[in-house]
Amino acid sequence: MSRTSTLLLVGEVIVDFATAKPGFECKLRLGGIVHAARGLWACSLPYAIAAVCPKYLVDQARNYLMHHGCKEFVWLGEVIGSPNVTIIGDATEVADQDYEDLLRDEKAVEIHDVKANLCSYDDILIFPGSFVISDIQHLFSQSARFSFDIAYDVESFSLLDAFAGHVRAIIISTSSPLFARIGSKDVAPMIDAARHLGAEAFLLKENRGGSRLFNLGTGESEAIPAILSTTVNSVGVGDVYSAVMVGLSDQGWENAAWRGSRAATAYSQTTYPDDFRRDVIREFKLSFDELRELGGTILPWHDRPRFHIYLAAPDFTYLHKPEIDRAAEALRYHNFHLRRPVQENGEVPLGSADATLRQTFAADVALLEKCHVVFAIPLERDPGTLVEMGMAMALSKPVITFDARNQNNNTMVAGGSVSYSDDLDASLNALFVTLSKLRMAEL
Repeated sequence: MSRTSTLLLVGEVIVDFATAKPGFECKLRLGGIVHAARGLWACSLPYAIAAVCPKYLVDQARNYLMHHGCKEFVWLGEVIGSPNVTIIGDATEVADQDYEDLLRDEKAVEIHDVKANLCSYDDILIFPGSFVISDIQHLFSQSARFSFDIAYDVESFSLLDAFAGHVRAIIISTSSPLFARIGSKDVAPMIDAARHLGAEAFLLKENRGGSRLFNLGTGESEAIPAILSTTVNSVGVGDVYSAVMVGLSDQGWENAAWRGSRAATAYSQTTYPDDFRRDVIREFKLSFDELRELGGTILPWHDRPRFHIYLAAPDFTYLHKPEIDRAAEALRYHNFHLRRPVQENGEVPLGSADATLRQTFAADVALLEKCHVVFAIPLERDPGTLVEMGMAMALSKPVITFDARNQNNNTMVAGGSVSYSDDLDASLNALFVTLSKLRMAEL
């Protein structure tokens, strides 16, 4: 964990408010680039901050960051008309996190003339926000090199054209709207755009499926696995990954990305900075080769639709089934190909003719046989769901049981499932691990 120069983080300081949910505490903390700062602090990497935030946050943010390793705090721009508070509906990112920025339509940013404070920094990581990126370029020296985490607030790669030839790394996440528009079907257009900017490296963060690093100088790529465990809070995890990777890039992009990934994993498992730093220090005692040997889950975004997932559940229109709908939304969010037999083969009304029942049964069985994995949600102890689970087990197909209402904790159900849980987060992790293993078996 060494670095010869100070990395400058540029972006907004935001107040994150994660709403309370069963099993999770209500959490209020400084977010935005403060997440990235915590990552660098935990790794003992020198950094400074150029912050865009409302005036009322300046002193609090400065004091907090200076106590967490910040070498210099520069108030880059003032947010006007908004408190810069984000309400977070799902801090675990089982599905879309439901961010809600308070007074976002009233928000404006006034950039300050702080060239004298910023022109000495040569290595800069920018997290774009509500400010115009091109408006800050003149504040830096001609020798400055830039990295960008463009998960949000960048509508096109063309917005970075002003920095072409001075770019080190481009980082994006599969949760990014920009990724959804131009990269969800094929990663190549994004790599081409990063290469056009003269970037050395392009990192695609793929949530629970790991990440892919493309070294644009050598033409090589590296799949970096995710280490899946209970997610306490996923907010800011990607920011930590980006900051640590750029902060350690002197060690080589591949090594830096692996370290960044492990720091991000530690960040997802606690919201207490001291505990996070302790865990990172422990992780960094492992050598690069030891990290590789630990393995993990690799399931690239673009590979996921190849694996068909059979939904065994009472997916009927006449039932109140929010757990099924939430699980289906989560699987769609993560780009899985979910097969819903009730929707594909029809919902058979009660009292239907014997021929109709047999025809639908045959169609459902044929669909189950085509699928790679069964994701079961046996609400109300639905007999059809339990039969489908048993058939899948007999066919040696992996069954992941999300027993949302904890009604089926039976030896045959729990013992026959590769994963049994009443927690969707745990069931989703199990699906990633199971499909990652199936993918590896094909390679």
